[in-house]
Amino acid sequence: MAEATVVPYSQEQIPRTQQPNSIADRWRAALAVILRNRLAVVGLLIVLWVSLTAILAPHLATHDPFQMNLADRLVRPSAAHWLGTDSYGRDIYTRLVYGSRIAMRVALGAVLLAVVIGVPLGALSGYAGGWVDTLTMRGIDTFLAFPGRLLAITLVAALGPTFLTLCLAIGITSMPGYARVVRASVLSQKEKDYVEAARMTGEAEMRILFYQILSNCIAPILVLVSLDFAHAILVESSLSFLGLGFPPPAPSWGLMLSEARGYMELAPHVAVIPGLVISITILGFNLIGDGLRDIFDPRQYEV
Repeated sequence: MAEATVVPYSQEQIPRTQQPNSIADRWRAALAVILRNRLAVVGLLIVLWVSLTAILAPHLATHDPFQMNLADRLVRPSAAHWLGTDSYGRDIYTRLVYGSRIAMRVALGAVLLAVVIGVPLGALSGYAGGWVDTLTMRGIDTFLAFPGRLLAITLVAALGPTFLTLCLAIGITSMPGYARVVRASVLSQKEKDYVEAARMTGEAEMRILFYQILSNCIAPILVLVSLDFAHAILVESSLSFLGLGFPPPAPSWGLMLSEARGYMELAPHVAVIPGLVISITILGFNLIGDGLRDIFDPRQYEV
């Protein structure tokens, strides 16, 4: 009978999956992840381009966005007018530059409003449970029964097309998404050991919820924020196209498309260029959302 061979215990430790520990390591690892995703890099560059354009609009513009010159109406792209002129002789490039300010301001205001209302609502609903959760979710379900775009149109038509009204109309329609996403995240986190440990140390329930549980729910919130920026820009452009956004002669991208409808055959660049800018901007935010999803996926940090 053959004797069994005993393999001595090795003192060499089994390598563990390494994950970034410090904040600096985390940022470096996140940057490495997003740089591996070429589409996310493209989205980041697009978003930075639009953001810087909005901030530096007065320095980047070549003409007055409101100055009309009927002698130069519907001029094709040239050295004097880089992207041509519209039906009133206004420089399209300059109006697009200033239009980025309108789009980004409305998107930022709408997303902030949706986050401020939706995140606490979903967090309290998921953490409290019971009748609080049931009542809150049934209210959210009732709210979702109304078409979001139709509700935004109704609010703007009733209150008037102002900056605050547009932010309110778009933000209110986006709020249920945050409430549902945060509720699901809180439900998955509140049963974990660190929550029970915090209770045993005597921490207040609200402190546990907003300082510990919500800090572990940031990932889905950030992904949703990036996607909602794209949604807010699209809704603002749609409302302006329908005449419910900023009134003329505001350089809104949607309003530029609306004014170009009658000149598609005569001067197609008047409509094509603003449409491309809207599409590229929305694409950039969507690509950023995909990149953020990859960053917050723990499997991306395995080595």
